[in-house]
Amino acid sequence: MDVLVGYATAHGSTRGIAERLAARLAAAGLTTEARDVREVDDADAYRAFVLGSAVHGQTWLEPARAFLRENADILGERPVWIFSVGMPAALRGPWRRMGPQEIPVIAQSLPSALPYRDHRLFSGAVRPEQLPLRGRFVFRLLGGRFGDYRDWEAIDGWAGDIAGALRHGRAAGRP
Repeated sequence: MDVLVGYATAHGSTRGIAERLAARLAAAGLTTEARDVREVDDADAYRAFVLGSAVHGQTWLEPARAFLRENADILGERPVWIFSVGMPAALRGPWRRMGPQEIPVIAQSLPSALPYRDHRLFSGAVRPEQLPLRGRFVFRLLGGRFGDYRDWEAIDGWAGDIAGALRHGRAAGRP
């Protein structure tokens, strides 16, 4: 297997993004597999990784962080791209402008020795039933809007960049 697109999801947005990335990488001629990181038995079977997680409290979900810790030696030897799925596009006004500032905070919560080529923050889908009543109230008070904010064009473009780097053996530096 060429590429693992591994993910940890809370409500399905991250899984959807991972599946889309895997499909685009496959369309570019790479053998890929989108898989929940809890179901990966042998990380050594892959030559590259695209790993992502939903973001709660400005950090990845524990199954994704555990995958990074448990496979640090393998990940350190192979190309790795990471993506985080939050809700910056669901916010308005000054809160929306703060979205990109979350990337370094998320990155700091990951193992410091993790060498990755690129880190993207994508917006996911946020539905009222995903939040408790108080959470819905606070979300709306902060100007949040419920809906699906996944930017498929940006996701497809990033998959194209990754496929190009893998096909041509290019390695972008860590941000």
